[in-house]
Amino acid sequence: MSERAALVFEDRDYTLAELEGLADGLAAELARGGVRAGERVALMSSNRPEFVIAVQAVWRLGAAVVLLSPAWRRGEVEHALEVTAPTHAVGDHSVLAELMPMRHLDEPITPGEGPSTGERASFARVGPDVDAVLVFSSGTTGMPKAVRHTHASLAAAVRHWRDALQLTARDRIQIATPPSHILGLLNIVTALETGAWLRLHRRFDLDRLLEHIQLDRITVEMAVAPIALAIASHPKLESYDLSSLRFIMWGATPVTPSVAETVTRRTGVGWVPAYGASELPVIACNPLDGARLDTPGRAVPGVDVRVVSLETGAPVAPGESGEIEVRSDSLMAGYLPAEATAEALHDGWYRTGDVGSLDADGWLRLTDRSKEMIKVRAFQVAPAEVESVLHGHPAVADCAVFGVPDAADGEAIVAAVRATGPVSADELIALVGGRLASYKRPSHVEFVTEIPRLPSGKVLRRVLKERYGCTSDT
Repeated sequence: MSERAALVFEDRDYTLAELEGLADGLAAELARGGVRAGERVALMSSNRPEFVIAVQAVWRLGAAVVLLSPAWRRGEVEHALEVTAPTHAVGDHSVLAELMPMRHLDEPITPGEGPSTGERASFARVGPDVDAVLVFSSGTTGMPKAVRHTHASLAAAVRHWRDALQLTARDRIQIATPPSHILGLLNIVTALETGAWLRLHRRFDLDRLLEHIQLDRITVEMAVAPIALAIASHPKLESYDLSSLRFIMWGATPVTPSVAETVTRRTGVGWVPAYGASELPVIACNPLDGARLDTPGRAVPGVDVRVVSLETGAPVAPGESGEIEVRSDSLMAGYLPAEATAEALHDGWYRTGDVGSLDADGWLRLTDRSKEMIKVRAFQVAPAEVESVLHGHPAVADCAVFGVPDAADGEAIVAAVRATGPVSADELIALVGGRLASYKRPSHVEFVTEIPRLPSGKVLRRVLKERYGCTSDT
């Protein structure tokens, strides 16, 4: 009997042996090109099987993969390359190719029999504490930081995700979210490690997603807020047979109960909310039976969660509000730039920046964020990054960027601008869109006479949210 497919993309099936052979071939090619253990390789790729093959090839050589979003503009990529200093590049994006020599993924990959003896020996020396992947996460100020995950921390995250969702080789999943984001990468690696059947989509298309649940008998669907909203509002949702689904996982943003309940009412399929971060990919998850929509669940086995006072940093009593801190073997090794690490890690605990509470039974509730980053869909946006672009317009005297709740995206970006000359909202939105990824564009610009600030100069974003938070849908 022939080996079954491990990964499917459009009309092409790949067995596990085929993927391994292609990864071996690309690894040998990269080694001939000078990639060595301990180095970093930039990867900027669209959703395609070659993304998976490239990640595996780099890991075979003991190098680390630097994941760059294909949505990024030149300035964002330049910053990422400066922070991580990769020695080589692989991908299918012209921006990366303009900045450094790049092995293009459109070029055919010759399957190999495995790396040469010297290359395999080099890979064998790579320990669990060596960096495997660097993904990007925004803080409250400046440009995005690179999150360093070792082979050990990523493997721990994969175990936590597999166990939390009870994934087995009988499961069939599909992925339409960007693999350059931690959730996309985690889903891919977990599926391959578990032996689950995986369909990778070139891009998100709701009808194709629903069709393939029916045709492929998908058992677990992964969703973020925009996907959930699109499913709930689909006029012909009932015409699709979704009975193969065990559940739909909701991640990246807090659940919108009305959206989740609408999908369940129309399809009979329930939800499993979960909670994670680029720095610690799997923090909490609901039980598969009896999942609740008002909480991301309890801490998964292997992860410790506590809530500490925003004023003193001391642990608070059950039910009291404070900042959520977590620790686990799946915790990142640190940030690049390295000096940013100390602000987020202390005594083995990661400060999530999320505000919430933990009840006596271990149920976690999220209420706010102490950090100022804006979470649009599954992506974090630093207000300062958008503000720096807006400040570049000669008519902008001052500005402040903040997030407001949005049913479709989790949060929408609003820019408060004090202008000293003629400029339109559309012009400023286009300015940001031309310099940064599309998801970082403001959805609304509010022209104001002043930006509320503390004497220290710190923007009072909470005041702006209270004044202008109702404008996100305009």
